[in-house]
Amino acid sequence: MNISSFIERYIRLDAFPGITKTDIVEIIILSFMIYQVMVWIKRTRTWSLLKGFVVVAIIVLFAGVFQMSTILWLFRNVFSIGITALVIVFQPELRKALEQLGRQNLISSVFSFESARDTEVRFTDRVINEIIKASFEMGKVKTGALMVIERNTPLGEYERTGISLDSLLSSQLLINIFEHNTPLHDGAVLIRGNRIVSATCYLPLSDNLLLSKELGTRHRAAVGISEVTDSLTIVVSEETGYVSVAMEGELFRNVDPQELRHRLSMLQDKSQDTRKFRLWKGRGKHEDKADE
Repeated sequence: MNISSFIERYIRLDAFPGITKTDIVEIIILSFMIYQVMVWIKRTRTWSLLKGFVVVAIIVLFAGVFQMSTILWLFRNVFSIGITALVIVFQPELRKALEQLGRQNLISSVFSFESARDTEVRFTDRVINEIIKASFEMGKVKTGALMVIERNTPLGEYERTGISLDSLLSSQLLINIFEHNTPLHDGAVLIRGNRIVSATCYLPLSDNLLLSKELGTRHRAAVGISEVTDSLTIVVSEETGYVSVAMEGELFRNVDPQELRHRLSMLQDKSQDTRKFRLWKGRGKHEDKADE
């Protein structure tokens, strides 16, 4: 009965007016704006926040249906304060989103008449082999390195702190980037799919007091980025030559090639590899070109 009364109270089909041409234009404009907001949310850390909002909305809906007055009272009093707090916290992201909206071509941002391969594989087996080869070759000569592999959480804000490369990944390129006294050796490399997207990137340092005092800035940066994102970071120590892996706020030190291969293989998702005609533009143009 509560569910039926809730539907009758808030959803009345006979209350909708007739649709005019102006309404159609409004729908198109609102659809475009909502799409741009969703793309922005997907490319930033706000995506995780959105999931939390969905959970809260479901709880509030449940409380409204069953007349849970305490939960509804808390939501009404906290909601206004929460919106203000979100605007303050995400002010840099909101400013960047408005700047990007002003710079981009609105037509090309919505429509893309291109045939592209939509694949969910994060990177190929060849890339795994190249990363392992580069890591342990740099370890042998004690060349320090820091490589961040993107997973579900976008790393766009960290990518912008470095120098854009957008190059097909190879062990030779990784070794050359981290070679001493080269322009790109300082900072982290960001890897997305089969490509190195950026180098010399700045990462947040971990404040974890349980980390060993022996660890340097590279290791703390690796743990720091793993605490705020779901990325996997590979660190090559300049002092010992050991290869370490940081995931979910934990640092696994001195891993061997087999363990590194196992952890990288776990990141792959070979669920689908299909081709489709893309009209509504989604993710970037650079997709896996080869599986060598």
